[in-house]
Amino acid sequence: MLIRLLGAQLRPYRGLLALSVVLQLIQTLATLYLPTLNADIINNGVLRGETDHILSSGAVMIAVTLLQITAAGAAVYVGARVAMGVGRDLRSAVFSRVQDFSAREMSHFGTASLITRTTNDVQQVQTLTVLALTVLVAAPLTWMGGAVMAVDQDPPLALLLLLFIPLLAGVIGLILVRMPVLFRGMQERIDNVNRMMREQITGIRVIRAFVRDEHEQKRYGGANRELMTVALRVGGLMALIMPSVILVWELATVSIIWFGGHRINSGELQAGSLIAFLSYLMQILMAVMMTLFLLMQVPRAAVSAERIKEVLDTESSVVPPSPSVSASVTALHGPRGEPGRLEIRGAGFSYPGAEEPVLTGIDLTAASGRTTAVVGSTGSGKTTLLHLVPRLFDATAGEVRIGGVDVRDMDPALLARTVGLVPQKPYLFSGTVASNLRYGKPDATDEELWQALKIAQAREFVAALPEGLDAPVSQGGGNLSGGQRQRLAIARVLVTKPALYLFDDSFSALDYTTDAALRTALAEETWATGATVVIVAQRVSTIRGADRIVVLDQGRVVGTGSHEQLMRDNDTYREIVLSQLTEEEAA
Repeated sequence: MLIRLLGAQLRPYRGLLALSVVLQLIQTLATLYLPTLNADIINNGVLRGETDHILSSGAVMIAVTLLQITAAGAAVYVGARVAMGVGRDLRSAVFSRVQDFSAREMSHFGTASLITRTTNDVQQVQTLTVLALTVLVAAPLTWMGGAVMAVDQDPPLALLLLLFIPLLAGVIGLILVRMPVLFRGMQERIDNVNRMMREQITGIRVIRAFVRDEHEQKRYGGANRELMTVALRVGGLMALIMPSVILVWELATVSIIWFGGHRINSGELQAGSLIAFLSYLMQILMAVMMTLFLLMQVPRAAVSAERIKEVLDTESSVVPPSPSVSASVTALHGPRGEPGRLEIRGAGFSYPGAEEPVLTGIDLTAASGRTTAVVGSTGSGKTTLLHLVPRLFDATAGEVRIGGVDVRDMDPALLARTVGLVPQKPYLFSGTVASNLRYGKPDATDEELWQALKIAQAREFVAALPEGLDAPVSQGGGNLSGGQRQRLAIARVLVTKPALYLFDDSFSALDYTTDAALRTALAEETWATGATVVIVAQRVSTIRGADRIVVLDQGRVVGTGSHEQLMRDNDTYREIVLSQLTEEEAA
């Protein structure tokens, strides 16, 4: 999985990769040549007292060193640039894929996990790429070149390498084989810590309201300890690697010096050659250590690559139409020229593996210029029904049509312009009031913004802010009240002037007076533009004046009609109304 992912991501950087290989080749050859020059200076210059030879060979040695430094620096720069590009491309690819996900895929992965995959997991792959591009070519060349040059200095002494290199490889292999499972557990626990942190920051008011600070601290502490336990086990294994390498290599150094000393004493080896041999041994050791750093990163990067690939390979359950189909749907007209007319025919929805469907056989028509309300008990499927229209979910049965066109055949951009959804939990982005209102229509004028605020009953409180439209809004609208957030979310949709408005319990945080004033202004606006309005609400006062009310119960339509008709003929609706109003008020 890791190789496939990197292979695809590195393809655009083939030119830089080739340059990196050339630079590392130059660096390695220069590095390997230096001990030989050093041996030559000792054997033919120092021991013989040849000053001219020392100076000439020293000049060559300085030139080779400068070449090696330049090539090494350039190789690191090129490798880092490629790795940063790969990280950028991966983050962009994951982000783009997540943007295409429907609510089903989002709930499958979870927000905390997606954040970890986009940041921490990509960072692991990026780090491996840096190491690979600076080590993968240089280390093998140094191994092989160092071994060849060591044999050239003294073949009998080089036989010791055949003993110690396999021993070192075996020790390292025993340690590394246990790491992938631990790294997978580590990434999962990072997900868990991120999820808890996000929950506790988002729900800090609830935590304090119920005085659950200590309980949440214990929960987070438990998750943190689990991460620490796994991290310590990983760290323990990694801590064993360097002592093991140094132990084996010190044994090799002592053995070489001992045998080399005897060979020098017998006249079979020169002192400069032994020093060069030890230099090549050190180069091989450094190559092994660089490879170790790479191998230590591989298990974690492999787990991260698998998690990234899982996101990239997940197709959205909401599939966009083919270009030929979407190109043929350029405008919506509908019956009698009603572009916002909503028709739901036999629609059903069920989650994968669920025993019971959420929605079954839903038939609903919402005419342009009219208000249709959907009401039902908690869990009856009201929000899910609304989410079928903008394709946050796709119906698993039946069809949803806007302006006579199946939403699955509409271009996503056209669907977004046609449908304006105010969700159950309004979300505002960090910025200003104006930047949030222009989110769906960046070129909207200030006059359009103030008009939308007037309809949404938000003009007064925005005008009272010192900066007005330029007043700052924190992430999620945390510096505003619930009612203010809802009104700004409604105004944001009003700015775009869609043909179909969907309000998912979007008036729940408003007082009765503001609710009534907003609905009156909204009715005037939508009647003038011929837009269709669909309202989901729990509050009876919000929906009783609708032109048509649809009653849901356990995912099925159990009644349609006006307030008066349903009070007379539908027990489910009557029960909902009388739970909030008296008989006299309901009449």
